[in-house]
Amino acid sequence: MRYETVIGIEVHAELSTETKIYCSCKNKFGGEINTHCCPVCTGMPGSLPVLNEKVVDYAIKAGIAMNCEITKNSKQDRKNYFYPDLPKAYQISQFDLPLCHDGKIDIVVDGVRKSIGITRIHIEEDAGKSIHDAVEGKTLLDYNRCGVPLIEIVSEPDMRSSADAREYLDTLKAILEYIGVSDCKMQEGSLRCDVNVSLRPEGQKEFGVRTEMKNVNTFSGAIKGIEFEIKRQKEILENGGIIEQETRRWDDAIGESVPLRSKEEAHDYRYFPEPDLMPIVISDEHIKEIKDSIPELPHVKKQRYINELGLPEYDSGQLTQSKVVADFFEEVMRCGVEAKPASNWIMGDVWGMMNERYLTMETLPFTAQMLAKIIKRIGEGVISNTAAKQVLESMFETSKDPDVIIEELGLKQVNDESAILAIIDEVLKANPSSVEDYKNGKDRVVGFLVGQVMRASKGKANPQTVNQLIIDSLSKL
Repeated sequence: MRYETVIGIEVHAELSTETKIYCSCKNKFGGEINTHCCPVCTGMPGSLPVLNEKVVDYAIKAGIAMNCEITKNSKQDRKNYFYPDLPKAYQISQFDLPLCHDGKIDIVVDGVRKSIGITRIHIEEDAGKSIHDAVEGKTLLDYNRCGVPLIEIVSEPDMRSSADAREYLDTLKAILEYIGVSDCKMQEGSLRCDVNVSLRPEGQKEFGVRTEMKNVNTFSGAIKGIEFEIKRQKEILENGGIIEQETRRWDDAIGESVPLRSKEEAHDYRYFPEPDLMPIVISDEHIKEIKDSIPELPHVKKQRYINELGLPEYDSGQLTQSKVVADFFEEVMRCGVEAKPASNWIMGDVWGMMNERYLTMETLPFTAQMLAKIIKRIGEGVISNTAAKQVLESMFETSKDPDVIIEELGLKQVNDESAILAIIDEVLKANPSSVEDYKNGKDRVVGFLVGQVMRASKGKANPQTVNQLIIDSLSKL
């Protein structure tokens, strides 16, 4: 039997506000254990929450960017469950009136465009962190993360493959970065996702029984988890078994999802309205104000690169997937560099050398202006493409200005025709058979002779000049 995969994803994104959602504690990653917390975020009796207005604005901003309807009269709810890192024994979240609902994100996979529905976006507070094995046989608790503001973005079950899921996650992450509501640093837990996977026979309308993988903190882990879960469920069904609804955990070390517990239903959380917080009332004017503050989104920027800059769709997609990359690219162009050379250098040598050194665009040891200077020196004939790569390598190691590196390494191209002709004369004398081949109509020997001149000049001769001067010299023989 052939099966269709059905995937839905819940993304938890930490919001980059200065303070937490219900108190004035710093919303900052790191710090000494239990130093960014107070009676409110640790759930001390008698303490009362006060909603951070910026959290609401950021959630609405995300909702508008993802084509959602905004709930103008909303509220917050208590989600009750018992776990050591949740000191109040309930989490303040939203249940039946999320701030944003009924949106969509458009993705393109293998040239096919599809819309992934956004069921809801709601605000909630994060829980603390359990630290295992720091003391043998004990679990320690760090409450710094308690009260960190989150938005939970819940998709419709509209994805049908791991490729769909990957494109959806990349697109969602890019939107959050562009609108500036989250830093999306997955290594710091700023972006985590719960992945729901089920299978159903092709043609069947009813969904199959789903399993949920909780708190996957890398996109690669989410994709591997989806692919493993598809394979696992298919094997069970083909052997006549039944899929159990359960919560699982993706274990990257062993490359498998492992069971955690049977899945709770919503009523297990005993939701009820949060009595210590007022309803959230949002005016049309405020929604418009937030909408007007949203910058150019990645899909709009991508189309602009294609239409106005003449870049291929692939280049445009790669450059706009991250705001940091797009900003860097545009800064290079502002220095007077054409779009395609800038794109080629960023996507080629810069990313290649960056990956070799385990760097990110945020940690590059040089500026966009410095890369632009390298590209301009090539166009001016000061250095060759080969020499330019040496300059870039040195910039990664020393952060020095390209002109300084060119001088220090003696990489300036020789454009003096008399000096180049002297080298050409020696090369032609040393290769009489190649000269004879050219006279007999074998033009391809020109490339060989250019290579010999470049080697004799230690790569400093301008290859375009060399090529023309060799042809002129051979024509005179």
